[in-house]
Amino acid sequence: MTSATANHAPGKGIKGMGNKRTRLGVLIVLIVMAFYACAPLWWLVVSVTKTRVDLYNTNGLWFGHTNNIVQNFQQLFTYENGLFFKWMWNSILYAGLGSLICMVISLAAGYSLSKFRYPGRGVGMGLVMCSFLIPAALLTMPMYLMFSAVHMTDTIWAVLVPFFINAFDVYLAKVYIDGSVPDELLEAARVDGAGELFIFGKIVLPLLSTPAATIFILTFVLNWNNFYLPIVMLRGSDKWTLSLGLYSFMQTKQTALFDPTTIALAGAVLSIVPLAVVMIAMQRYWKSGVALGSVKG
Repeated sequence: MTSATANHAPGKGIKGMGNKRTRLGVLIVLIVMAFYACAPLWWLVVSVTKTRVDLYNTNGLWFGHTNNIVQNFQQLFTYENGLFFKWMWNSILYAGLGSLICMVISLAAGYSLSKFRYPGRGVGMGLVMCSFLIPAALLTMPMYLMFSAVHMTDTIWAVLVPFFINAFDVYLAKVYIDGSVPDELLEAARVDGAGELFIFGKIVLPLLSTPAATIFILTFVLNWNNFYLPIVMLRGSDKWTLSLGLYSFMQTKQTALFDPTTIALAGAVLSIVPLAVVMIAMQRYWKSGVALGSVKG
């Protein structure tokens, strides 16, 4: 018994050392990835506290000689009588309303492609899959020509309407509905006399909280960071998005009372807040979807 234990002990020791090295390697990789992900955000938070001189002459990942955060935000808020808040509201309107309508349209279209049989359904699905492979930038100029023909450029609709449709979101909704909405449930509702709108609104939509939250978040982030479409469609600064407004700072010359670089950084810090709020608010729908899936399993 003692000899058997002795014979097996070295193997166990080598295996234990291998496991420790594996865990250590994984830990190191995770630390490097976390630093890679968090370093830009940390740089932004640190930079917003600096003056322009400190920004270029001190360590990028540490604070400068003076704390200028109050002055930077004060310049941002007072620029052109609070134009920054108008840009923030515009971005929330474009991204929020556009993502909400896109979510509803995507779920309805995905439900149609998944649960209904009609001529041209396969062709429609093929067009959906092909269309989200086309870069959005290629569609911007054709959309500009269309909106220009109906005199809708330089209006909020020129930015909002293109946000209502997203082919990838339709595909995502269709794939999820294929696996999470049973045909038997729909047939039972139809036998009981329920109409199609009632079935979709009262039976199908409550089962789609997880894809709805996913579609909303993905579309919100995409719309929030959208730059090319607003810069092509919009002319008046009162209709600009936040990203376009912050870009305009860098085209403005520095004066004794205005430092475009530091207030652009201050605006960039505040632009993160709505994204964080949306992510936190939508977490509960993801958790409920995962919990529902585990119960069904």
